[in-house]
Amino acid sequence: MLVCGVDEAGRGSMLGPLVVAGIAVDKSKINQLSEIGVKDSKKLSAKSRESLYRQIIKIVDDYSISKATPKQIDMAVNQHKLNNLESIHMAKVIRKLEPSISYVDSCDVNAVRFGKELAKMCNSKIKSYHHADARFVVVSAASIIAKVTRDRAIAKLAKDNPVGSGYPSDFKTIMFVREWFAKNRQLPEFVRKSWAPAKLIVSQPLA
Repeated sequence: MLVCGVDEAGRGSMLGPLVVAGIAVDKSKINQLSEIGVKDSKKLSAKSRESLYRQIIKIVDDYSISKATPKQIDMAVNQHKLNNLESIHMAKVIRKLEPSISYVDSCDVNAVRFGKELAKMCNSKIKSYHHADARFVVVSAASIIAKVTRDRAIAKLAKDNPVGSGYPSDFKTIMFVREWFAKNRQLPEFVRKSWAPAKLIVSQPLA
């Protein structure tokens, strides 16, 4: 029996991709993920996540990653369809992995509704929960794959720009976007223009 876990990273960021990752593992090997220390990626250091990433892909039968670009995210937000965009990428990952059952971290306030919609999209059995990344080790493993992939994307951007973590709560990120806009009179393509902090920067009078 092939069990799948699916999670995302970067949904709340104001720049870079939204990353959805899924892992598929035979039910008999799930304990191996717990034994190596797999848990919710938010409870792990960057170094631990990198180490576990390498171990996870050796244990699982398969894994898949799908990314939504800032442009795609902006289009979805403007249409009030961000949850739908995430479910499209989750369905893409699940269809590729072809599991017997999938456990997913719901982005909808109604986890059951989200699970039913996702099941229709990928024609597969779905178990949808809030905080699934903390409840099911298969989802924790997916959260690590997603987070490491997302961190690598931000690190790539950071080689040329002081982008910080990419989150609106990061002063370094806000200052980078503000200074870029003041200099170029437009936002970089990797910034999500539909995000409130980005809109605020654009609306403020330039010095």
